[in-house]
Amino acid sequence: MVCKIIPILLVIVTVVAAPAHADIRVARVEGAIDPATAAYIVDTLKKAEDSGDIYILEIDTPGGLMESMRDIASEFLNTTVPVIVYVTPSGARAASAGVFISAAAHIVAMAPGTHMGAAHPVGIGGAKMDSVMAGKVENDAAAQMRAIAEKRGRNATWYEDAVRKSVSATAEEALELGIIDIIADTRAELLEYIDGKQVTVIDDEILTISSEGETVVETPMSFRFKLLHELANPNLAYIFLLLGFYGLYFELSNPGSIFPGVVGGILLLLGLFALQMMPVNYVGVLLIAFAMVLFLAEIKIPSHGLLTIGGVVALVLGSLMLFDTTEALYRVSWSVLLPAVLMTVAFFMFAVGMGIRAQRRQPTTGREGLIGLEGEVVEPLNPKGKVFLNGEYWFAETDGEEIRHGETVRVQSVEGMTLHVKRIT
Repeated sequence: MVCKIIPILLVIVTVVAAPAHADIRVARVEGAIDPATAAYIVDTLKKAEDSGDIYILEIDTPGGLMESMRDIASEFLNTTVPVIVYVTPSGARAASAGVFISAAAHIVAMAPGTHMGAAHPVGIGGAKMDSVMAGKVENDAAAQMRAIAEKRGRNATWYEDAVRKSVSATAEEALELGIIDIIADTRAELLEYIDGKQVTVIDDEILTISSEGETVVETPMSFRFKLLHELANPNLAYIFLLLGFYGLYFELSNPGSIFPGVVGGILLLLGLFALQMMPVNYVGVLLIAFAMVLFLAEIKIPSHGLLTIGGVVALVLGSLMLFDTTEALYRVSWSVLLPAVLMTVAFFMFAVGMGIRAQRRQPTTGREGLIGLEGEVVEPLNPKGKVFLNGEYWFAETDGEEIRHGETVRVQSVEGMTLHVKRIT
């Protein structure tokens, strides 16, 4: 029995004493947690795992999408390397989704003057939920938060209250409550603190962190992730969508213009690409497209403004329904929505007015353009003769009256190549 226990103890001692690898990989996230941010964090974490690096995530976030947060938290809970979340610089915060991400790390640090909390998932964006659904969402988020906090050995009660009661804490309060592990003024101070600390990674493997003298490798967002992060902006996606429709409208109205069609197509595709990274309600997209159809139809079909009114209603409803989330960060801002709707309505009202005026305008070409013009009789009309009109000689006839040479006549109608005229008295 003793012979069996000794090898096991030796293995345990070896595992406990085994230092984590070499370099320290640092990633930085500022702004909302979205699919692009999640992809960046997961990508840099995978690189750290491949080389056995210590992974430090420096964050300053107001929150973000629950789906993206779950992806990040899941990676942190199942990683093979030490993960440290550092809320920095002074004035930064880890709110909403940032609280979940912090709780999932092995070590959590905050800079002085930072704060953490307010992780309630419901009603942040002003969206309405019935009490049953709101309760389900809250309970699910609270249970996940408690599970993460308990796994990392932190104050699970406070973390759950951050979800249920939207409580927040300063760096000093967080340290006192057992929410974080250290208040660090600088990254160097954080590295000094974590040196020699032991963390438990996946499969209950225990690693001893060795940070002294190790190389710090900064891993900023690549251009690809920055572009995706910027595109994951609901206001930008909405504007791209509308401008894309405008461009296609100009191209269809003036075939062969090319430039409006090319620009409109690019913006429309960028808008659709941005939408696929966010929680989109495609009924909203269809309503916006239907609004554009109604605006275009108003130009062709006289409806005395009914189609325009329908287009305005469809555009407003589609804009409000476009993003299926309660997060304010992922809903179209009223400061963007109202000007966009007003400008769209004004534009199409102007286009409709121009179309109506064009329909009422006297034709200036073709046979219809001759009606109402005045000419001079060059061959007496009795009742047929010739008139000189618009620099041309035309056969003309009257309704029976005789009109002498040199008199002025007005065209009443055109039949074939003959003008029906009447004397101007």
